[in-house]
Amino acid sequence: MKRNTRWLIQSVLGLLLTGTGLSMAIDAGLQKLSGNEWFWYGTAALIVFQAGLCLVIDGLRFHPKSSK
Repeated sequence: MKRNTRWLIQSVLGLLLTGTGLSMAIDAGLQKLSGNEWFWYGTAALIVFQAGLCLVIDGLRFHPKSSK
């Protein structure tokens, strides 16, 4: 896979996962305030959020303007 393509796919997927994880974390907080089960959903939200951050940061290696 070309560097440009990998950077684009990985960065976009990372940003989508980051946004999804934040939305899930907010929803888990609202579930907690409502007195519902929230722990495992909140844990999954943090995992999704951090996976998104890792993809975005790792994608910088494949950025077209990076030096290599």
